[in-house]
Amino acid sequence: MNLYEHTIIARQDTSPSEIKQLTQKYSKIVEKNEGEIVKTENWGLLNLSYLIKKNKKGSYIHFKIKGEGNVIDELEKNEAIDKKLLRYLTVRVKKFDLETNYFAKRDDDDKKENYKN
Repeated sequence: MNLYEHTIIARQDTSPSEIKQLTQKYSKIVEKNEGEIVKTENWGLLNLSYLIKKNKKGSYIHFKIKGEGNVIDELEKNEAIDKKLLRYLTVRVKKFDLETNYFAKRDDDDKKENYKN
């Protein structure tokens, strides 16, 4: 059983309900191909480094997936034809980092600590 981190970027004009539908759609594809979604994170609307299909921002959704290679093949095949998506990326990892939430809002105290160092 392989471990994957899979991120998709949806168009900036995608509504929250459509984001939820996308998450459910790709979760079902993983489960249908005998994979398992360990964790799903919605990173929200973030700025892109450069324009992609005339979009300055994108809604990021991140999946942590357990499964075989055919799960990823099926996911990427469906994502390639989805007009709501700008990009997708899959990375195979040795273990999941389930504790750290990289895109959570930090408190002002945390920001002050980082400026002092």
